[in-house]
Amino acid sequence: MKTCKFATKRLKLTKKGRVLFRQAGQNHFNAKQSGAKTRGKRGFQTMSKSQKKIFKQLLT
Repeated sequence: MKTCKFATKRLKLTKKGRVLFRQAGQNHFNAKQSGAKTRGKRGFQTMSKSQKKIFKQLLT
């Protein structure tokens, strides 16, 4: 099975098997948001167990 290219560009698979993704809505229009909201969107988020199973197949 071929690797799904959208998944390789947007998701990251860690050594321990977690699937990481970037929080949506952090590219522009951030001036009006509070500082706490902006800081909360930084970094990567971990994917839920039910979604992780699906996206692991796409990445391998």
